[in-house]
Amino acid sequence: MPLAGKVAIVTGSGRGLGLSYAQELARQGAAVVVNDVDADVAAEAVASITASGGKAVAVVAPVGSTETAKTLVAAAVENFGGLDILVTNAGVLRDKSILKMTDEDFDMVINVHLRGTFTCVREAYAYFKENNVAGRIITIGSPTGQRGTFGQTNYAAAKAGIVGMVRTWALEMKRAGVTVNTVVPVAATAMTKTVPYFAKAVEADERGEAMPDFFRKTLGFGTADDVAGLIAFLASDAAGKINGQVIGAGGDRLQLWSHPEAVATEFRDGGWDTASLAESFESLFGDKLQSVGERFPELPAELAPEPAAK
Repeated sequence: MPLAGKVAIVTGSGRGLGLSYAQELARQGAAVVVNDVDADVAAEAVASITASGGKAVAVVAPVGSTETAKTLVAAAVENFGGLDILVTNAGVLRDKSILKMTDEDFDMVINVHLRGTFTCVREAYAYFKENNVAGRIITIGSPTGQRGTFGQTNYAAAKAGIVGMVRTWALEMKRAGVTVNTVVPVAATAMTKTVPYFAKAVEADERGEAMPDFFRKTLGFGTADDVAGLIAFLASDAAGKINGQVIGAGGDRLQLWSHPEAVATEFRDGGWDTASLAESFESLFGDKLQSVGERFPELPAELAPEPAAK
């Protein structure tokens, strides 16, 4: 087992994607600190791991504060003798278009996703550096942070911010032998369950059946377990040379996302003033402007959602 003797923290791991990550880390040999805000859910997650012969304890606390981050690291050290792996999965959604989004909606999502990732990573890295541990940090991104999604200003900002922090941390932590990467999951979750486009995939998953090939192969959309293997791999010694990367996983698909690069460059003697931009911008860059949002292929007729009853 590649993670035998390792200790992991997985935030937001009471259910969904986080639970799959925690269970897979345990299957690969790691002892796991489970985290959730619901004590009953956290206890069930721990039980699911220990019933299979794994080791796990729960920390019931909302992610975001430095206090919670310290509590998580302390739980790993006190219960299992150390810390080797951190997966920052905890998150919430408060989806609204910008004119309807309140300060509270924005702050809640930023606090859990962005600040929660920052505080937990800072605390884990401090432990790694002080104890000479070549740790593994895996943050969770989203296609929304890469491409944007209508009604998710707060979520897009948080997920894009996480990737920006990871690129910086990869530079800062390299000398200590710590790796930090982002995983972009594309899987059936509580959020995608409400989207009609994914209805047939989610329904198949809930029946315990394989999702149709269109979702798994064409769309790269699958189950939480399809992502968990990538999490465990990045946590292992085999991934020691992978650092500062954004890697997508979903269904049968694996993706390596590029870092932002200029797609076109032009120079003009004396620089670019208003008049020269008005005259030249369209001819120079008009056919190179970048798209926003995700574009999904049309669903095959047999996978289209059932029409709503009148």
